[in-house]
Amino acid sequence: MERTLFKGTRSGLMVAMGVVASLWGAGTGAAAAELPPAIRAIMDAPRYSGAVWGLRAVDLPSGATTTAYGSDSLFFTGSVRKLFSVGLALNALGVDHRFETKAYRLGEVGADGTLQGNLVLLASGDLTLGGRTTAGGKIAFTNFDHTEANSLGSAILTETDPLSGLNSIARQVAQSGIKAVTGDVIIDDRLFDHFRVPNGNVLITPIIVNDNLIDVTILPAEAGQPAEVDWRPKTAAFTISSQVKTVAASKPMEISLEISPADPKVGIVKGQIPIGYRPSLPGVATLVQTFPIVEPSSFARTALIEALGRAGVSVTASATGPNPVAKLPSNSSYLQSAEVARLVSPPYAEYAKLILKVSHNLGANLSLALFGLTQGARTVETALAAERNTLIGEYGLSPDGFDFPTNGSGSPDSRATPGAVTGLLAAMRKTKASEAYFDALPALGVDGSLATVGIDPPNPVIAPAVGHVFAKTGTTIADGTLKAQVFAGYIRSKAGKLLAYVVYVNNVTPIGSIADVIKVFADEGAISAILYELN
Repeated sequence: MERTLFKGTRSGLMVAMGVVASLWGAGTGAAAAELPPAIRAIMDAPRYSGAVWGLRAVDLPSGATTTAYGSDSLFFTGSVRKLFSVGLALNALGVDHRFETKAYRLGEVGADGTLQGNLVLLASGDLTLGGRTTAGGKIAFTNFDHTEANSLGSAILTETDPLSGLNSIARQVAQSGIKAVTGDVIIDDRLFDHFRVPNGNVLITPIIVNDNLIDVTILPAEAGQPAEVDWRPKTAAFTISSQVKTVAASKPMEISLEISPADPKVGIVKGQIPIGYRPSLPGVATLVQTFPIVEPSSFARTALIEALGRAGVSVTASATGPNPVAKLPSNSSYLQSAEVARLVSPPYAEYAKLILKVSHNLGANLSLALFGLTQGARTVETALAAERNTLIGEYGLSPDGFDFPTNGSGSPDSRATPGAVTGLLAAMRKTKASEAYFDALPALGVDGSLATVGIDPPNPVIAPAVGHVFAKTGTTIADGTLKAQVFAGYIRSKAGKLLAYVVYVNNVTPIGSIADVIKVFADEGAISAILYELN
């Protein structure tokens, strides 16, 4: 069973023998002698005795290669794959693109405010639906985002309200004069054909509430007492039943999450949490875990009906149950005069920042679908084909330089050569989206998936490069092997040059814990810092 750890945020090893052979070939020959000795020493460390490295650094805008190692071989990318899907979406949609999620009435409103008909929310592919929007119009995120809570062991939740956008829509519906809905409330989620991705079998649709997650916060109480368990967002669509006890500080933390066999709308949290427990992640004080929302449209419908109730609009239809798509009109064209609410998002540049800073898997897959729509593609297969054609035809990448399986933007089997990655990075510098793309990358020792690298614990090799390296990370673990650990992005070097670079290591083993991954993170941070110093 394969899972992705960090998934590029800090994101079955049965690899075909031909692939293994090609990767091993990347680490031999004269290229090895060209590596700076300090980088060679890191790669030769005992923990990498069975691993395979790839490295490429290119001066921009000249295009001159300053360092190369294994640059013609395909490597597993981990979540560095997101650089491709988000970059193309950012360029095609535009950095200032805003999503507009609209509500329409299908029927007339009587003098008493009763809508004789259905109310439809037309999903626009807005990843956050107002649930992360700050007072200043930015998108909130933390360095340990809740989308990775289960794989990292915890998270830091944003202070924003996941239901804020739906509450705004509901208030606008009320302000339009509607006081009651005699028909149904329906989510029109037909923007593109839904698809599932291999990481978690997650369903990708154009309607998302709280990243389609239920956040569960677990705090210890007194020994022998039930733990304090809370969750968000609270709706009738999904509730939590807690069976967690507080135990002595000397006892281990043991928590499990499962769906109730008696009711799929109930999540059961079981286990024990010791007094004074703190997660091992730097700066994370509270245990946070998540349940997936498996039917996004049905969940959003329930949340909207409840938001309407809070706004003073009654709905005759049951708040829970499947989203009744059969009641929708044959197409998604609605009269402008029937619009009763509109939620306008922050610009897409803010979404790119969220996705790349924290390695947001759902957001990257959604970006692929949104890019596909700009090319007339409604399915994931046609979106991937359009992406490939664009990378080759417009961005100048070699067709042999990347292999992205046809199951979304987050496949753990995605591969690319170092040259393909630096080629993308160089091409993006020539687009109108170049600065927004650059700003969306995690900054070494500052934020996102690189926030703690070189800082906690302090690393004197990395310290000079803090704030000068901007890179997407990718981390894939399978069966105790670090299948991929990658840094890719830009370096503003000590001499003032701008470099596009990527450093890969594939097949590091054994990996027993997050601590083992953090060591590899530090080594790739050190390689990045050495490139900063030498260029």
